[in-house]
Amino acid sequence: MPSDAYQLPPDELEIYAKEKLDLGLEVFVRDNQLAPSFQAIFDLKNQCVLGFEGIPPIELMRAARVSSAVVEGEYMARHMVLETFNQQALRGKVFLRVSLDVLLQSASKTGETLKYLAEFGLSSSDVVIKLSKSENTEEYQLLRQATQHYRGMGFQIAVSNLNQGFTGLSLWSEIMPEYVQLEQAFINGIYQDKVKQHIARSIYEVASQSGAKIIAEGISNHQDLMVIRDLGIDFVQGDYLAASCYVPSIALSAEVRQSLLRVEHQHENVLQSRATVAKLLQYVAPVSPETNNAALFHLFETNPKLYAVPVVDLGRPIGLISRHAMIDNYARPYRRELFSNKSCTSMMDSAPIVVDHEMSVGDLNQLILNKDPQYLASGYIITDQGFYLGMGNGHDLLRLISKMQVDAARYANPLTLLPGNTPVCEQMDLLIDAGASFVTCYFDLDHFKPFNDVYGFQKGDEVIQLTARLLSKACGIYDFLGHIGGDDFIVLFQSDDWEQRCHDFIGEIAKAFPDFYGDEDRARGGIETEDRQGIRRFYPILTISIASLKVTPGVYKSHHEVSEACSSAKKHAKKFEGNYLFIERRLPIRALSSEPDHQLH
Repeated sequence: MPSDAYQLPPDELEIYAKEKLDLGLEVFVRDNQLAPSFQAIFDLKNQCVLGFEGIPPIELMRAARVSSAVVEGEYMARHMVLETFNQQALRGKVFLRVSLDVLLQSASKTGETLKYLAEFGLSSSDVVIKLSKSENTEEYQLLRQATQHYRGMGFQIAVSNLNQGFTGLSLWSEIMPEYVQLEQAFINGIYQDKVKQHIARSIYEVASQSGAKIIAEGISNHQDLMVIRDLGIDFVQGDYLAASCYVPSIALSAEVRQSLLRVEHQHENVLQSRATVAKLLQYVAPVSPETNNAALFHLFETNPKLYAVPVVDLGRPIGLISRHAMIDNYARPYRRELFSNKSCTSMMDSAPIVVDHEMSVGDLNQLILNKDPQYLASGYIITDQGFYLGMGNGHDLLRLISKMQVDAARYANPLTLLPGNTPVCEQMDLLIDAGASFVTCYFDLDHFKPFNDVYGFQKGDEVIQLTARLLSKACGIYDFLGHIGGDDFIVLFQSDDWEQRCHDFIGEIAKAFPDFYGDEDRARGGIETEDRQGIRRFYPILTISIASLKVTPGVYKSHHEVSEACSSAKKHAKKFEGNYLFIERRLPIRALSSEPDHQLH
C-alpha cells in the first residue's frame, strides 16, 4: 500500500481499502505494517506518569467499518495495544478504548480481553477500560451489566466525551467510573473562557464526592495547563506535554516541570502537607498470585498482628487480602474445603487503596474518608512509581493526623483560626526550599484602631473575621493564607492571576466595610475621634493597603529576608490613600527601619 494512501480523503480511502480487504483484517494490518500509538497521562501532583492511552491505528478502524467487521477490528486493536504496551515494558496503567456500540452488541466476545492479558503477562489491575461515545447511551441497564462485568474481572472504568452529547451526568451516575476524561474541544482555550472554568470546577467537585479522578485531555498550550492545574485537576494529557507516538514519552520536559512547580498545602495545617505517606510505611511481606488460600490462612493464624497481606506480581501490587475477609470466607460452610487449594486471588480485593510514597498525608486522609470504612481497617498499599514498597494502616494515619492537628492548633490565630506566624514562616521556607516562584502579599487594614476605639472590640473582631473570609474566598487552591496578628494578614500567592484576585478582594471590602458604620458616620464617610496624642481627627471609612513582593528562586534564602523586604514594601503601600495594591518593582533590598510592623519571626 502506498505510504501516502492514508492522506486520501475518507471516501477515497474507503474505496481504496475495500479493494485490499478481501484477505481479511489480519492480512490488511500485517501488509500495511499498522501499529498503535500511545500518549502519556501525567500526574501533575507527583510529576510522574499515571499511564498511557493506547490509540489504535485509524486505518484499522476505518477498514473494520468498511468491511462490516467493527467488532473484530476493535478486538484486534485491543490485542495490538496490549501486545505493544507489554513489548515496550511501559509502566503504569494502559487505557484501552472500548466503544459502547461494540460493548452492547451480542457479538461482543466474553473474556477475550482477559485472554490477551494472560498472553502478555499483564494484570486486569493494569487496565482501564475507556468507554467512548455511543448512540445507545440510554440503554442504562445493559451499560450497568457491561461495566459490572468488567469490574468483576478487576478492570477500572473511564468515560470520555462527557461534554458532547454523552448524556453526561446521567451516564456518570449510572456507571460511577473511576476516571472521567474531559475532551480536547472542551479543554482547548479554557484559560480565557470563564464559563468553561466554572463547568470544569463543578465537574471536579462532583468527581471529588464520587471518588472519580478527572483527566484533562488535549492540553495544547501552557496557559490551559496552568488553569487546569489551578482548578485542582491532577491528571492531564496532550501534545503540549507529550505527543502520541509508537514509543511514547515517559516524563515531563524540564520546562514543563519547572512551570508546574507549586507547593500544595492545606490552609488549616501546613505540617500535614509537608508530611508524606513515606512516614507511615511499614514493610509487610507480600504473597504471589500462586500462593494458595491454605498457605495464606496459615500465615494469618501464625501472625495475629497481621491485618492484611498484599498480593504482588512482578513487583506490582494487584490486590489486598484482609484478615477479616479471609476468616469470614473460611467460616462459611464448605468454604475451606472448596477454596484451600485455589489461588489466593480468589479471596483478594482487586481494587485496594494504592498510593505513592510521595503523596501528602492530608491527601491520603481525604482519600480514605471518601472510601468505605473497611479500608481504614484493612490499610493501604504504598508504592514507588507503581512498584510495591510496603503497607500503611489506618491507626497510624489517625495518630499522625491527630498530632498534626494539635500542632497546627497551637499556632492558629484564635479569632480567625487561620495559621499564625509559625506556620506562615514554615510555608514560606518550604516554598523557597522547593525553588517555587510565589508572591507574598501583606494585607493591613487602614484606620482600624480608631474604628475599634469608637465601635468597640466586638465590631472590630467582626471586621477582622469578615476580612479573613473574603481573603479565603480570594485564594486559589495553591495559595496560603495566614493571620499574623491584629489586623494584618499574609497571603503567599502561587496563582498566576494573583493580581486580579487582589483587585477582586478590594472590590468586595469596598462594598462591605461601610456597613459596619452607623448611618451618620457612613454618610460623612468616616468617624471623628482622638488620636494617640489626644488630638481630635477625622478618619475615613476602613480601607486596606496591600504590599506585594515577588519571590523568585535564588533571590531570598529564608522567610527572614522576605519579611524584611515585605515590610519595606508595606511602608510604601501605606503612603497611598484608600484601598491600594502596591507592587514592589525595585531590586530586593533590606528594610531600612527596625520597626517591627508585625514582621514574621
